[in-house]
Amino acid sequence: MTPPDDSPSPRSLALTTGITALVAGGILLVAVLPAEFGIDPLGSGRALGLLELGTASASPLESREQPHARDSTEFVLEGFQSLEYKYHLNAGDTLVYSWESTGELVFDMHADPEGLPGEENVRSFEQATGASRSGVYHAPFTGIHGWFWENRSFEVVTLRLEASGFFDGAVLFRDGGSFDRVPEPVLE
Repeated sequence: MTPPDDSPSPRSLALTTGITALVAGGILLVAVLPAEFGIDPLGSGRALGLLELGTASASPLESREQPHARDSTEFVLEGFQSLEYKYHLNAGDTLVYSWESTGELVFDMHADPEGLPGEENVRSFEQATGASRSGVYHAPFTGIHGWFWENRSFEVVTLRLEASGFFDGAVLFRDGGSFDRVPEPVLE
């Protein structure tokens, strides 16, 4: 007696090979090209968040022609006084900051996009009450980026701000006016 032939027919082999090639091609178009090479023919890389992988630099270093700037300033806020202090940043620029006050302040870290006036375009990132904050801020768009602080007590509060980054100036909004400030670039 002859054992049954379990080998696949040429037709089923061709069908399986064709389906496998279609699936592999789909994976190539949907995921591999956007993630590895930054090529996104179907728009799936952007939708899935893979496009950033393909366009990322191999090095964590980024050179700049412009030297970074450093800003150190202090403000006194009488009871129920407020002020706003913002830096001019381009999209993607980084600001390393630390501020501390002698009493609790209500604050709002927010930004105004360049060329889009109006309160509806202001983007707020943190609203809270506190006496200090520090961190790193990455500007999502070009504009002015910074804080509004308000002293809601009867006590006098001193606020000290230290910042460093790729900003080319700052603006203070206080007592109904605005005052430009140009921090010195760090040349070491």
